[in-house]
Amino acid sequence: MDNIRPATLEDISRLAEIEVFNYRLNFYPVFRDDAYYFGELTVANAVENYRRTQENVKNTYVYDDGVVKGFIRIEGGEVVKLFVEPVLQGQSIGAQLLNYAIAHHAVTFLWALEKNERALRFYLQRGFHLTGKRKYEEGTTEYLVRLER
Repeated sequence: MDNIRPATLEDISRLAEIEVFNYRLNFYPVFRDDAYYFGELTVANAVENYRRTQENVKNTYVYDDGVVKGFIRIEGGEVVKLFVEPVLQGQSIGAQLLNYAIAHHAVTFLWALEKNERALRFYLQRGFHLTGKRKYEEGTTEYLVRLER
């Protein structure tokens, strides 16, 4: 966990890149909304959003071994976002971020897109379990499922 540190405003361009590419990779196949994923969801717009909502940066921790390769956002005991640069996934970066959140921020739950099987497998392999609670992803007909430790 030596490579994990609090995010700073200098990190927002990397946070934006990682977030946008993960949203496109993991969620576009489910939602198929070209206007949003390729028009509204741009790195430039995400950077601007981070500038406007700097509070999000305060709740974010990055994996940085010389390059920011992933991040986790925590609110209370909840993992709000966990993303790793897509080409670097499978190298334990996400696991290290999650372990850090559990050890240092008492993370106990999260919501994940029900159709994101890869994410669900990841969390189940790390001690989370499905609770049976579901809710709609805001503005959609797709479900989020709650996982707890």
